[in-house]
Amino acid sequence: METPYLISFPSHGASNQGFITVAECQTHIPFDIQRVYWTYYTPNNIERGGHAHYDLYQVLIAVSGIIDITTESRSGEQETFLLNSPDKGLLLPPPFWHTMRFSHNAVLLSLSNMHYKAADYIRDYNQFKKG
Repeated sequence: METPYLISFPSHGASNQGFITVAECQTHIPFDIQRVYWTYYTPNNIERGGHAHYDLYQVLIAVSGIIDITTESRSGEQETFLLNSPDKGLLLPPPFWHTMRFSHNAVLLSLSNMHYKAADYIRDYNQFKKG
């Protein structure tokens, strides 16, 4: 089974002129991107996520702010990833349960391998643990 891991994206520029960060399909992103969405204005005192997927792969990027993402395998192994730079992303394969906490004004960009499909979501934690 694949496990979540951090990806470093190449950045170009300098502090006196700004930066550009690049993420290309099949070079930095290990799948073809079918859907892009972003989450913003999330209060930092709530937890988001709280689900897993059957088939969806995604790369999560904090393009602004800081986002803590905790993942859990069906066997109970947990890992927390800190996204605090726009040149770093988290590859999140299925079927990892994940939760997210956002800093003030954080923006999360998600690059996914498939279009939205409600049936792909595992929203019940007990169902997730059963497999």
